[in-house]
Amino acid sequence: MPRMRRQAGRLENLPVDGEKKVLLAAPRGYCAGVDRAVVAVEKALERFGAPVYVRKQIVHNVHVVRTLEKMGAIFVDEVDEVPEGANVVFSAHGVSPAVVGAAEDRGLHAIDATCPLVTKVHREAVRFAKQNRQILLIGHTGHEEVEGTAGEAPEHITIVNSPDDVDSLEVRDPDNLVWLSQTTLSVDETMETVRRLRARFPKLQDPPSDDICYATQNRQVAIKRIAPKADLVIVVGSANSSNSVRLVEVALEYGAKSAYRVDFASEVRQEWLDGVRTVGVTSGASVPEVLVQELLDDLADAGYSDVEATVAAEEDLVFSLPKELRQDAAGNRDERALGGRVR
Repeated sequence: MPRMRRQAGRLENLPVDGEKKVLLAAPRGYCAGVDRAVVAVEKALERFGAPVYVRKQIVHNVHVVRTLEKMGAIFVDEVDEVPEGANVVFSAHGVSPAVVGAAEDRGLHAIDATCPLVTKVHREAVRFAKQNRQILLIGHTGHEEVEGTAGEAPEHITIVNSPDDVDSLEVRDPDNLVWLSQTTLSVDETMETVRRLRARFPKLQDPPSDDICYATQNRQVAIKRIAPKADLVIVVGSANSSNSVRLVEVALEYGAKSAYRVDFASEVRQEWLDGVRTVGVTSGASVPEVLVQELLDDLADAGYSDVEATVAAEEDLVFSLPKELRQDAAGNRDERALGGRVR
């Protein structure tokens, strides 16, 4: 991802009581599913040429979307906006069977960039629906991932937005319930929702494994470690990025004196730094590292040049690209076929 044009010296280096420091969360930024999805659009443009259409934002990040648009990607809300026979990429958040069917009806060449961890939740929903269970899907109504999962078994799925929804929840059979969740939620809030559900419905069944993805959990663990030591936490991520918004909430819950989300370093305000000795920095799972580096550069201008990493986990997971993109135009295996970027 290209760097933004940076205005050096925009933030002043004002004195504070003590040494200035940045606590930099690790891991942060791109997860394997986001990396795979973004590379899928890049490679589709290389392989098929512009334009390549993408249903919804490929990932929830303003900079990524703008950059891909400049390369020739066209983002649409629904597949009926895509010319018949064109190439279309489904976003990392997944789509319902109805969307797949609509693409087929228009003769579109579909490339499915759904994160494999989201696909896992879809498959669980289908399996539990076949068992005639009522599925309590913990997630945010209107989020693309929730819409896609709910579309797999709409007659069997009830969405639970928050712990406060539990008391008013109506179910068909309290002895035949199972819960699933959106992959990008707050771990703590999700577990609180499950606790309240089980208090009402003691026979509630768990999914075979956690649905909240490893990257969301790891980024939350890292910011939990940083928050008690931070006068200020800055999360790089877009407003529609669920996991980025959750990082701000987790930082405040775990002791940060203040916390803000920004798309770009240029949004950081001088007054946020008043009296601040320690700044915690992290980024959501759909944020390219270049945006974090630009924030660190701006903070260095303001005297926060001492950067200390806080490592919560090591991540080395990669996912294969969609099958349509594992070979080049000549039929040769692509060097990035087994996952993400050439690092």
